[in-house]
Amino acid sequence: MSDSLSKLEKRTAYTLVLPAVLLVFAIVLFPIFANVWISFKDIELKDIRIPEPRAKKIVKSISENQSELKIIYKLRNSSLIQEIRNVQFQDKFPTNISPVNLDTRCNFQSKKVVCDFGNWQAKYRENFEITIQNNNGEIIDKKIIKSQKPILSGKANNPLLTTNFTLENFKKVFYENNFVELLLTTFYFTFFGTVGAIIFGILAAQLVNQNIQGRTYMRGILLFPYVGPVVALAYTWTLLLDPNSGTLNALLVNFNIIEQPINLLGQKYITMSILGFEFKLRLALTTVIFFEIWRYFPLAFLFILARLQAIPQSLYEAAEVDGASPIQKFIHITLPQITAIISILFMIRFIWNFNKFEDIFLLTGGASGTRTLPINVYQQGFAVSDIGMGSAVSIVIVMLLLSFMVIYFRLIGKRANEV
Repeated sequence: MSDSLSKLEKRTAYTLVLPAVLLVFAIVLFPIFANVWISFKDIELKDIRIPEPRAKKIVKSISENQSELKIIYKLRNSSLIQEIRNVQFQDKFPTNISPVNLDTRCNFQSKKVVCDFGNWQAKYRENFEITIQNNNGEIIDKKIIKSQKPILSGKANNPLLTTNFTLENFKKVFYENNFVELLLTTFYFTFFGTVGAIIFGILAAQLVNQNIQGRTYMRGILLFPYVGPVVALAYTWTLLLDPNSGTLNALLVNFNIIEQPINLLGQKYITMSILGFEFKLRLALTTVIFFEIWRYFPLAFLFILARLQAIPQSLYEAAEVDGASPIQKFIHITLPQITAIISILFMIRFIWNFNKFEDIFLLTGGASGTRTLPINVYQQGFAVSDIGMGSAVSIVIVMLLLSFMVIYFRLIGKRANEV
């Protein structure tokens, strides 16, 4: 009896969980599966439009004879690359209305004109005309004729559902798309953007954690870059950094810090000299990284501040009795206490920055050496209209992030679990 009851409970549990599983599959897994499917197909944006026969109906009068009308059907194949087979046409007319000199491809029966147009090649277009008359010699109402829409049908292949797969997209990703440069740019942006946000988050958390006047208002101000709309913030930075009318360049020139304005978002490299050594700095990319640090350090600030407030004050009091300096307190007390939080923040920010698209796109559009892998997904999929290539790049991004996750959990995952 208990076994049968247990089986019944299991079946009931599976039945109740099934809708949630299907919902997860529909929302999460199906798009991923579709993306993988498309990445193995040589397909462009124009290819995903399913071919269908279309007709626009135009009704015109014939001189002064109101008992006759001319109907013009603007026929076309919606696809630019595929044909439609077995195209059938049908249009219905009111009682006592019949066609005159009907096309040989058509016949009239049961108040309907039925036509067989055969196969339509890609880009097919035709103006098909029918003259109708009222058998009673009465006036034909145009509105009634226009209200009846023609029906068309045909057969065509859907390129997304075929089983023609290829590795050509991945070959182009690695060998024809400056993959190494894109990968290095992505890692450069991701690493320094992540580390910079965490460092500034630590500094801000340390500052606000002190018992100073107005720290509540300071916390709100520090959160502004993170909660502000990214479009407005990026537009503001673009105006501030503009080489012609930007505030920053104007201040630097007026105080004789620089001789002429610098296009911070439009110049790929800038040559710098330090202690007699010259090197090239990736100017536009570094500027975007500073924007990324400024915008996302509040997230690290919130996490770290919450952890700082949980550290027992007795540890600092004991260190102060022993004569420890502020730096020693930070290194030997604060840093070990927040290491786990930093490791988690690093993982989260690394993944988000690696997938970052909107900030770079709004600031530079991927120009001036700021083209990362996510930007390349957009450019391949929509600017170049190569959907298969864009999907392949996105799959490569997923594989790189999975590799990062494996390395992360092997190296520092255990420490993160101590939180």
